[in-house]
Amino acid sequence: MHCIHSSDCKPLSKAEIELQLSALPGWEFADGAINHTYKFSNYYETIAFVNTLANIAHLHDHHPDLFVSYKHCTVALSTHEVQGISENDFIIAALADRSYDNRNSFHL
Repeated sequence: MHCIHSSDCKPLSKAEIELQLSALPGWEFADGAINHTYKFSNYYETIAFVNTLANIAHLHDHHPDLFVSYKHCTVALSTHEVQGISENDFIIAALADRSYDNRNSFHL
């Protein structure tokens, strides 16, 4: 699973977005982006997740907006080039979920 170049992206329809969201529990479509808030035990886990997600975003050249607080990180994904949601957003969302599920590997 890898993002395609943003110039090759196509915007998804509302029906396609809803179908994709059904496979990603906790994600919602709001304010022109797909969003999810992750909860953590402490600040270190939160920042470790943010750093992992930054690496994923860099490798895929698709960068989410991140809103970080002490024990929470909200991820908002959209594709600026299509002014909407693309398949790339769902790829990064799935990878973010996988990273969160493996958060026990975030050790001091």
